[in-house]
Amino acid sequence: MTTQSSITTCNCFAIRQAARFVSQLYERHYARAGITAAQFSLLVAIAEAGKAGMAEIAEAMVMDRTTLVRALKPLERDGYVVSEPEGKGSRKLLLTLSASGQHKLSEGVECWKAAQAEYVELVGAERADTLRDMLLAIPTGKAA
Repeated sequence: MTTQSSITTCNCFAIRQAARFVSQLYERHYARAGITAAQFSLLVAIAEAGKAGMAEIAEAMVMDRTTLVRALKPLERDGYVVSEPEGKGSRKLLLTLSASGQHKLSEGVECWKAAQAEYVELVGAERADTLRDMLLAIPTGKAA
């Protein structure tokens, strides 16, 4: 075991370096749909939740509420995400995809498939599956 500090032995550095590379690969594909990887992830999370509050989406995305609000602004501005009160007089807002949001999600899925295929071609299917499983096993503070 190495006790000496080095950038090449830093877990954070290795994960961030890989994340930047993978993010750039996916961003290149999502650009065809006019969205970012983060926006695609939000569209998926909202679609999978059906109707969900900000807290639920923030927890699913492992982000704080303020960051979520900033990330949602362009999606709401472009008409892809709609927020409406949970009930009469309620302050809790529920998020849903509009029809154009569903369409944008479909466009994004095609881009995602192409990005997934390119990534698997680069790293191999078994390594891609193993790495994803390992990363998803890291505790995030999300409720299980």
